[in-house]
Amino acid sequence: MFPEIHPSSYLQRMSDGTVKQMNPFTGTEVWTVPGRGHRPLGNHGKSGAPIGAGQHDASCAFCATRLLETPPEKARLVRTGDGWQTLKALPVEQLFETQAEFRRVPNLFEIVSWDYWQKNFGHELTEPLAARKRAYIASEAGRRHVLAVIEARMRLSGVDAAALAAMPVEDKLAAANAFFGGGHELIIGRRHFVEGATHDSELASSGALSSDVHYQYLRFTIDALRDIYLENRYVRYVAVFQNWLAAAGASFDHLHKQLVAIDERGVYNDMEIRLARANPNIYNEVAVNFAGYRNLVFAENDHAIAFAGFGHRFPTLEIYSKGERSQPWNHTAEQLRGISDLVHGCHAAMGSAIPCNEEWHYKPPDADTSMPWRILIKWRISNPAGFEGGTRIYVNTIDPEGLRDKVVPRLYQLRDQEKIAPMRIGRECACVPNCLKYNPAVRREDRDDPEFPPLSANARPDGSA
Repeated sequence: MFPEIHPSSYLQRMSDGTVKQMNPFTGTEVWTVPGRGHRPLGNHGKSGAPIGAGQHDASCAFCATRLLETPPEKARLVRTGDGWQTLKALPVEQLFETQAEFRRVPNLFEIVSWDYWQKNFGHELTEPLAARKRAYIASEAGRRHVLAVIEARMRLSGVDAAALAAMPVEDKLAAANAFFGGGHELIIGRRHFVEGATHDSELASSGALSSDVHYQYLRFTIDALRDIYLENRYVRYVAVFQNWLAAAGASFDHLHKQLVAIDERGVYNDMEIRLARANPNIYNEVAVNFAGYRNLVFAENDHAIAFAGFGHRFPTLEIYSKGERSQPWNHTAEQLRGISDLVHGCHAAMGSAIPCNEEWHYKPPDADTSMPWRILIKWRISNPAGFEGGTRIYVNTIDPEGLRDKVVPRLYQLRDQEKIAPMRIGRECACVPNCLKYNPAVRREDRDDPEFPPLSANARPDGSA
């Protein structure tokens, strides 16, 4: 573990304007050099190419009319007259009977494969999952779907036509276990483009969702996260992330999250666990409190707080849960909505044209110390090059204060337009020290938040409209 970093090194502005940053959790050193990056938010004036006839819902394999190009669906979230309903284990014959706002499907190309779990741990399908597979392939249409997807994956993996034709059907169906019990899943949004789009640059990003729909997206993802842990006892951590646009690693410019089960906690988690053991209040002290003292907090509500991160290779927006529980599935509906609203506000403020990675960080189930759930949104707007490789000093084109100053005006505008949920913005934020409640050693009565009157949609920091 790297030596303890003094807070004076977290964020320094030099006389020439160079900003030096040090990440208190990883030790990553980052510089922002004056003049290296002046990037506006939004779509940067790109109009894109006209969308062809019939392409609104058929542009990629994740689109709504191409459901049979993905493996068998595990669950879908649909709107009903009474709200929202999760439908699980639909047979193939019913896939087009309802409109899925979000779909949960296995990844065709797993990072950690079914064979990995089976051959290294002896993991097999649980009986409910095995029964689901038997029921799905019992119908002719279901069997055709599974075989078609398996054969497509094999072809893309380099299996030649002769070998594929000679392979017994039973072997192909055995390979389909990954579709019913694998640990790499996707949560796919319905829309490829925003409603009424005429050009292919008008993509349906997280920020283009309504705040209500974004909350359902987050909640549905958490349901899948919990299921993966329950279905495979060898899983020690499930990574949750969202790659938006090709520059951030996305295969399709279609909104989706990924969940990947692994049999380790990961180097980053192990390092943070050691730090949290040594200082149980570290996330308050070196993250949220420090951000408040340096005016980096840009949004807050009763259940979450967001600030411009420091010490990251890319400009990063950080959203922390204030909740007492360390894991997403143990949060209340109100807490989840508070986190969702800030995450949605960040995506709406940045627009759909900035490539980004959304990363979820939470306490691994077998960790012995409390850690807050937090979500990082990293703007992939630069590429590390020779300077970074030779020095391990990363050049970040936007410093934390500059990042805050880009986001805050957009949040005000979006709140005025009622396109995001009500929240405190900029100097409206309370920034009460130790506002994260994950640490039981910090007594609640010592840090009660001051009372805030309800904010009108047009409120400004000085109280004017």
